[in-house]
Amino acid sequence: MFPVDLMSKFKTATALTQISNTALLLRFSSPPSASASFALHQIFPNTNITTHPHCHTYNAHQQHRFPILPSNNSSVLIPKPNLVLLLHSSYFSTALHPFDETSQRDHRAQDNRFYHVFDLIKFSTIRPNIVTASIGHCIALKIGALAHLPTSTSLLTMYSRARDFGSSLALFDEIHNRDVIIWNAMITASLENGCFSAAMNFFVEMTEEGTGFDSTTLLVLMSASSHTNHLKQGQIIHGLSLKAGMLFDSTLRNALLDMYSKCSDLSSSELMFAGMECRDIVSWNSMISGCLYNSHPEKSLWYFEEMAFSGERADNVSLSSAISACTSLGELIFGQVIHGWGIKLGYESSHISVSNSLVSLYSQCGDIEAAETIFKEMIHKDAISWNAMIEGFSSNGKISEAFDLLREMQITWSVQPDKVTVVTIIPPCAEKMMLTEGRTIHGFTIRRQMGSDLLVKNCLMDMYSKCDRLKKAELLFNSMLERDLVSWNIMISGYSQNGHSGEAQNLFRELLRLYSNCSLSTILAILPSCDSHESLQFGKSLHSWQLKLGFSNDILAVNSLMYMYINCVDLKAAFSLLQQRINVVADITCWNTVIAGCTQKGHFQEALNTFILMRLEPNVSHDSVTLVNVISACGNLELVSEGKSLHGLAFKTLMGLDTRVQNALISMYGRCGDIENARLVFYSCSNRNLCSWNCMISAFSQNKDARRALEVFRCLEYEPNEITFTGILSACTQLGLVRYGREIHGHVLRLGLQENPFISAALLDMYSNCGRLDIAIQIFSNTQEKSVAAWNSMISAYGYHSNGRKAIELFHEMYKAGTMATKSTFISLLSACSHAGLVNEGIWYYDLMLKEYGVEPVTEHHVCMVDMLGRSGKLHEAYEFIKQMQTQPEPGVWGALLSACSYHGDVEMGRKVAKLLFELEPDNVGYYISLSNMYVSAGRWKEAVELRKTIQDQRLKKPAGYSLIDVGFG
Repeated sequence: MFPVDLMSKFKTATALTQISNTALLLRFSSPPSASASFALHQIFPNTNITTHPHCHTYNAHQQHRFPILPSNNSSVLIPKPNLVLLLHSSYFSTALHPFDETSQRDHRAQDNRFYHVFDLIKFSTIRPNIVTASIGHCIALKIGALAHLPTSTSLLTMYSRARDFGSSLALFDEIHNRDVIIWNAMITASLENGCFSAAMNFFVEMTEEGTGFDSTTLLVLMSASSHTNHLKQGQIIHGLSLKAGMLFDSTLRNALLDMYSKCSDLSSSELMFAGMECRDIVSWNSMISGCLYNSHPEKSLWYFEEMAFSGERADNVSLSSAISACTSLGELIFGQVIHGWGIKLGYESSHISVSNSLVSLYSQCGDIEAAETIFKEMIHKDAISWNAMIEGFSSNGKISEAFDLLREMQITWSVQPDKVTVVTIIPPCAEKMMLTEGRTIHGFTIRRQMGSDLLVKNCLMDMYSKCDRLKKAELLFNSMLERDLVSWNIMISGYSQNGHSGEAQNLFRELLRLYSNCSLSTILAILPSCDSHESLQFGKSLHSWQLKLGFSNDILAVNSLMYMYINCVDLKAAFSLLQQRINVVADITCWNTVIAGCTQKGHFQEALNTFILMRLEPNVSHDSVTLVNVISACGNLELVSEGKSLHGLAFKTLMGLDTRVQNALISMYGRCGDIENARLVFYSCSNRNLCSWNCMISAFSQNKDARRALEVFRCLEYEPNEITFTGILSACTQLGLVRYGREIHGHVLRLGLQENPFISAALLDMYSNCGRLDIAIQIFSNTQEKSVAAWNSMISAYGYHSNGRKAIELFHEMYKAGTMATKSTFISLLSACSHAGLVNEGIWYYDLMLKEYGVEPVTEHHVCMVDMLGRSGKLHEAYEFIKQMQTQPEPGVWGALLSACSYHGDVEMGRKVAKLLFELEPDNVGYYISLSNMYVSAGRWKEAVELRKTIQDQRLKKPAGYSLIDVGFG
C-alpha cells in the first residue's frame, strides 16, 4: 500500500486514487507541464501515462502509444479538460521499501537516484508550478532523497517559485542539519513571496542556531530592506558586512548602494560610492538610477556624464535611466545626445528598455513624430512600449491616433492591453470631454474583465464626472465593493465641480462618519462646493480640518482657502490669509489667487487694489497670469486709462508678447469702447489663436459694429467654437438681418453644436430680434435639454413681441420643469410685462423674486420696473419707486424715467430727472438731447436753445447713427 505521506503531497491534484499496490491514479484540473512528464519517464522508465480520449492531448513523448484506460474503469474517467495520469510500475513496490544499507550495490543505486532526482528538480525550478513541485516532492519521499540537502534545497526553491510558500515552510521544518545554503534558500523564498519580515526572522533564527552567514545571505537581506524601505535594517546589514570583512565583494557593495538609494538615503549612497576604489557598470547604474528614484534627475545625469568621462561603457540600464532623467527635466537636446550614443553602442533597437525610454522622452518633449518613428522601428515591443506610445499620443492631443494604436494593440498576438493602457487613455478623454470614446473604453474594460479593478473604476468615475455625467459616476461609485480615499475624493470633486454643492458636502460628511479622517486632497476636492455666502460656515469648518491635518503652510491649501473665502464673499478672511502667507514667504501664486478670484467674482476694484499692494512688495514680481486678470478687471470697470498703463507695463516686461495677455488687452479695449486699439493689438499679435479671434469678434459686437464682426468671422483661421458663434450671432442680432443669421445657423448645424446651451440661446435671441418668432419657437421646442439660458431667451422673445401673457405662461412651465429661475430670468419676465403693459403682474413678480426665489434685485430689475411704470403713465409712482430703493440708483434707472417723461410729455418731471442725470453723467449727451426734445415738443423754444448752446459749449457730441437696408433675401 502507498504511504499516507505520498497522498498528502498531491494536494494540488483534484483527486488521488490508489487502484492497486502497483497503480496510482492522479486526476488534475489542468494538464501538468512537460517537466512533470519528463521527471516521471526518467525516474520510472516503465511508467505508462494514459490520457483519456476526451481530454487534452499530452505532447510529451508523442512517439509512444500510451494504452487507453479500459472501459470498466469508467468511474475514474475525467471529462475534458481534465487529464488522467495512470502510473503503472513494479518500480513503485520496490522503491517504497527501505534500502538495504549493508548492500553496497543498493547503496550506489541510492546515490545515483538521489543525484538523478536532484538534477531533475533543479531543472524543473526554471519554470515551476505546483504540479511539478508536488511530483518532485513525491519522488523524493519515495526514494528517501529528502535527507540529501541539495535535493531538499532545490525542492524548497521549486515550491517558492511556484508561489506555495506554505509548502516551502513545511518542507523546511522537516529538514534537519541545515547548512547556510538551505537557510539562504528559505530567506530567499520569504523574499520572493513578499514575506519580508519573515526573511529577517529566519536570519535571526539562523544566527541563534550557530549557522554562519555568507555574502549571499547579506545580499538577500539587503534586497529585503530595499523592498520594504527599511533603512535601519539595511544599516544593520551594512554593519554586519563590515564586521565580517565582506565588503571586498563588489556585488555586496553594489547591493548596499542600491539599498541606500531605495531607502531614500541618497547621501549615504553617494558617500559610499565616493569611497569605492573600483567601480564597475553596476556601481554606476546604481547611482544613476538611485538619483532618479529619489527625484534628483539632474544628479542622475551628472553621474552619467562622470561615468562617460571615466571610460566605463554604458549599458542598456545606464542609457534608459539617463534618458528617463532627461524626460523628467524636459532636456530634449541632452536626450538626443544620449540617443546618439545608444545608436553608436547598438542599444537602440536591441534593448526594449532603451527604446521605451526614448519613446517617453520624445513624447513628453512634444516631438511625437520622433517617438512614433522609434516605436515603429522597434523589433520587439512589450506592454510598456505600447502604453508609452499611447500616452504620447494622448498627451500631445492626438486622441484619435491613440485610439487607433489601441485597436492595433488588441489585434497583436504578443501583447494585449492591460489596466495601465486603460488608465493611460481615460484621462485625455476626461480632459477633452470625449464621452463617446470614454464609454468605448468602459465597455472594453468590462469585456476584458478589468471593470472591477479599483484604479480603472476610479479613472472611469473621474471621466464621467468631468464629462458632466454624474449619474454614471454615481452608479460606478455605488457599485464599488472596495473604495479607497481616491474614490471618495473623485466623487466629491465631481459633485463640487458640477455645481452639486449639497451632494458634495453630504458625501464628505459620510466619509468622515465612516472613516473619521480625510486627506488634503479631500479638502481641496470639497472646497469648490463652498460657492456662496450660505456655505461660509461649512467653509470655515473645512479650514479647521485643514489646520488639524497640519497643512497650514501648504501653498495649494492656502490658495484654495483664499479662493473659497472670496466665493463666499468674505474678502476680509481672504486678505487675512494672504497677509499671513506674505509674512511667511512672498509667493506670486498667492497674489494671483486673490486677484483672479476677485476678478472672476466681480470684485474688480478689489482686484486692482490687490495688484497695487503687490507692486509695493519688494520681492514679488507680476507674471502673465497677474496681468491677464488685472487687465480684465480694468475692462469690466471700463478704465481705459489704467488699461493703457497695464499695456505699457506688459511690453516693458516683455509679457506683451504673451498671447494670453494680448487677448486680454483686445477684450479690455473692446469693453472700454476703444475699438481701434483693440484692432491694433489683434493685428500685431503674431501667434493668434482661436481665443484672439473670438475676442476681436466680441469687441466689434459689443461696440455695435456688426459688419466688421462679420468680416473678421469670414477671415477666421480656425474652426469656430461655441464662443465664436455666440459672439457672431450677437452681431447678426444687432443687424436684424435674418439672412446672415441663417448662414451662421448652418455653420452650427454642420459642426453639431446646436444643442450647446449658449448657442441655442443666442439663436433664439437672433431669430426673435429679426422678427422670426416662429423659428425661435421651433428651435426652443426641438431643444432636448433646455438650459436656463434657453428659457430666459424664449421668455425675452415673447416679451420683445409684446406677448407678455405667453411669457408668463412659459415662466410657469420653466418652474414645473425644475429649472431654477435666475436674475436674468426675472429681467426677461419684467421686460415682457413692461412691453405688454402688464403692470400689476410685473409688480407681483418683482415682489415674488426676492420672497420666493431669493433673487436680490439689481440695477437691470430696477430699470425694468421704472420702464414698466413709466410706459403706463405712472411717472410719480416710478419716481417714488426710485426714491425708496435701498441702494444708490444707477444712471440707467433715472434714464428710464427720463425716457418715460419724454414719451408722456411731462416736462417738469423730466427737467427734475435730467438735472440729476447731468450730475451723475455730465458727458452723456443723450440726456441733454432728450430734455431739449421735450422742450421743443412743449413749445418752450427758449429753454431748448439754451440747452443746445450748453451742448456746444461743453463740446458734447452725439454718436453718428446709421441705417441698413438688406438687399438679399430675408
